[in-house]
Parts: sequence; C-alpha cells; structure tokens
Amino acid sequence: MSSGEPTPAAEPFLTLDFAGEIHRAEPGERLRVGRSGDVAIDDNPFLHRDFLVFEWANDMWWIHNVGARLAAYLTDERYLMRSTLAPGGRVPLTFPQTLVTFAAGETTYELRLTVPSVRYDASGPDTHEAGTGQLTISPGKFTESQLLAVLALAEPVLKRQGTGSGEIPSTQAAAGRLGWSAKRFDKKLENVCDKLSLAGVRGLRADRNGAAANRRRHLVEYAVSSRLVTPDDLPRLDAAQAPDG
Repeated sequence: MSSGEPTPAAEPFLTLDFAGEIHRAEPGERLRVGRSGDVAIDDNPFLHRDFLVFEWANDMWWIHNVGARLAAYLTDERYLMRSTLAPGGRVPLTFPQTLVTFAAGETTYELRLTVPSVRYDASGPDTHEAGTGQLTISPGKFTESQLLAVLALAEPVLKRQGTGSGEIPSTQAAAGRLGWSAKRFDKKLENVCDKLSLAGVRGLRADRNGAAANRRRHLVEYAVSSRLVTPDDLPRLDAAQAPDG
C-alpha cells in the first residue's frame, strides 16, 4: 500500500479482559457483566446478577449500569481521567483502553476494556503537576502515615491488579499490618476520609446512624482508580517504621 492511501479504520469490536479471561463483542451484540450473563464474575451475593451492559449504538460502544446499588469507576489507561457511573447511568467508551473498577461487599473487581476503533485519547503534560487529569486532591496533601493507612487497606487489591479482584481487609487487619493500634489507624483513616470528603469524594462520611460501613470500600476504589496509591508504593509498607503511640 502506498503512503498516499488512507489507513483502514480499525474494526469496531470491544474486548473485555477479566483476570485474563477474554471476551469479545461486535456491533449488534451485547455483553453483560454480573453474577450471571456473558461475563459471570463470581457468586458474590453482594454483586448484581446483571450489573454492567456493553452495547453498540450511534457508532460507539456504551457502558450501561443496570444495577440498583453499586457504582462503577472508569479510568483511562494513563489515569488522567476518572468518572463515576452511578446506577442507571450510561456513557460512551471514548478511549482506546479503559479500566473499570467496582466493589461488591469486601471485594473489589477490575475489567480492562479495549476499543481499537476509538480515535480519542487522553492528553496531558508529561510532568505530574497539580491539576493534571481529574484528581481532586494530590498525595502531597496527605501525611506519610495517612498514606500508609490507605496503602494498608488497598494492599490486597494493588497486589492483585490484573487478576480481576482483591479482598479489602478489616481495619483491625490493616492496623496490624502497620504495627499500629486500632485507635491510631482509625484516627488516620478518619483524617483521610475528611480530606477526601471535603474535596468532593462521596461515600466516606458517616451516615445518620454514625456508621460508614462501606467507606473502606469507597476509599480503596478511589485510591486505586485515581492512583493515590499504586503497586509501586507497596514496599513502603515493609519499610515503614511506625511505633505505636
């Protein structure tokens, strides 16, 4: 083919990768994700039978949250853009690669989507300056001990990135990982949740009964999908010298 000829358009198919299990859909087909359907995640009773639906419409692939309770989080491959897909929401897949994360109960899941036909891409400066992407608050706004608390909660998920799912530890287990008392860990966690809530992150405030049963899940979802903590940070847990007090 000569250099003057146009490059053929990529095929408009969708590829979904869950823990190395590859699913592919073409225009006219629908791909359902949940406890049942085309992509059966697992038998987690906290997960909807039908949660996410992928379908082709108006020359684009769309993701539709057909669940009643759970939200999904979409991040581009460069972690410059992050959006929340609430129950009932429907948005187009506008990037060639998208990471979808969501949690059900104590388990966080991830799906990796590829849409070769998409011609959009996230752009941003090469340096990690403030204001890049949609991060509301940067790691520099937290103390080292606050980031360690987040990292201890997110550790199982970060270790299993690319494998599809990861369990979120209890606060007692996370405190033990750091050699802290539960009281100290709870205080650091409270500080982190306060900062993120003030910055607009939802699900981290206590409810009317004074309990935030799902805030560990929401915190890990946000921290992982926004790259507040990454797998590269995990050695800091072993290196941390944090005497209780």
